[in-house]
Amino acid sequence: MEGAAAVALRTVLRRVQQAAERSGRQASQVRVVAVSKTKPVSLIREVYDAGYRYFGENYVQELLDKAPELPTDIQWHFVGHLQSNKAKAVIAGVPNLYMVESVDSSKVANYLDRAVSSIGRKPLKVLVQVNTSGEESKYGAEPSECVELAKHVKFQCPNLEFSGLMTIGMLDYSSKPENFEVAESKFVKLLEYQTINVNCQWACQETSNRRLKWEAQT
Repeated sequence: MEGAAAVALRTVLRRVQQAAERSGRQASQVRVVAVSKTKPVSLIREVYDAGYRYFGENYVQELLDKAPELPTDIQWHFVGHLQSNKAKAVIAGVPNLYMVESVDSSKVANYLDRAVSSIGRKPLKVLVQVNTSGEESKYGAEPSECVELAKHVKFQCPNLEFSGLMTIGMLDYSSKPENFEVAESKFVKLLEYQTINVNCQWACQETSNRRLKWEAQT
């Protein structure tokens, strides 16, 4: 019998599928990342045993502690603010780190690039975080700077794979769609600049903590 966490996840996935269908998209185009910050390994294992493989963590140390205790086929996403001096630790300590979603400066990108190179792993997928709401409490590149940062990742960091933009809107974002229109406009600008080799498609993913991702679909 499935536990409460696995049941809750299936409920979320069902809602995502319904939302995708209403918008004329396929549910397979949307990936839900189960963010497990502060949750015990046993709870993550419950969701894993129910068949899920996509998990996210906000804190480097928490990810370093949990990852070795869990199966290696998990695709870990680091979704919190990453200090440049922690880049090497998270790359070396989590071989199955799939993506860093919070690259907000060329300094962080450079540290990640060198860390990946030093251990010889395949290029790491990254998202450029954009502060579309202008809130001082949030990290992220300014919208006016994110295109140049994306180009830096693409052309100056051979060990990173630029995979799109990420932004976190205001808590009442549903009444302020302009936060996300900014992110979409910047993604379109990247396509116009041919910064990334894509077929002009994009996808967004929304989670309970108001996070949106705009990913290049190769």
